[in-house]
Amino acid sequence: MHSICPTGFPRIQRTRSATLAGLALCLATPFALAPASAQMAPAPGYTYSPGYVDISVGSSDYSKPSNGFGIFNSDQRATAYSISMGNYLFSPNWGLEAGYTDFGSVNRAGGRTTSDAINLSLIGRMPLNPAWNLLGKLGTTYGRTDVSSAPTSGVMAGNEREFGLSYGLGVELQLAAQWSGVLMYEEHTMKFPGGSTDRISATKLGLRYHY
Repeated sequence: MHSICPTGFPRIQRTRSATLAGLALCLATPFALAPASAQMAPAPGYTYSPGYVDISVGSSDYSKPSNGFGIFNSDQRATAYSISMGNYLFSPNWGLEAGYTDFGSVNRAGGRTTSDAINLSLIGRMPLNPAWNLLGKLGTTYGRTDVSSAPTSGVMAGNEREFGLSYGLGVELQLAAQWSGVLMYEEHTMKFPGGSTDRISATKLGLRYHY
């Protein structure tokens, strides 16, 4: 199956709406093109459960936000924790998920930067076989950032709260009748003091309980 994702973009400035539309197309196309025979089918002896609770831990990446003049510590990674609840209420392959992520804190710009977020996403899954699923999500994040910095760092201190785009891609392995393991990569658009908007990413390993 081929995914209709835009490739070979010319190096020109694109509008925000075009970028979001292209991202949405990339994420949705593999699931939209999945044949009807690929509907979620549990392995023999397993029971299909549309709802789930997921607890994950992993590594966040603060490499996108500015570190200022570079003469201070510029840590990029921290430990991320998240908890989410989802339900494939539209069909066995489509649903909604709500969650909370703590991206941890890093030393940078002579101070510390911390962030966390509440997220609401449209979720999709495409079964690869009875044990493995390909996962995708696209939604919005209400993110909060808190920055302290040295006056000479060139990084503005303060805190911000705002909605932004989020997306994720991952895989799921069925472990038992009501348990699965999930490996997920996510990116969240967050607003920082001074009006700048940058992405924080997280790679997480989670345990999911289905009910």
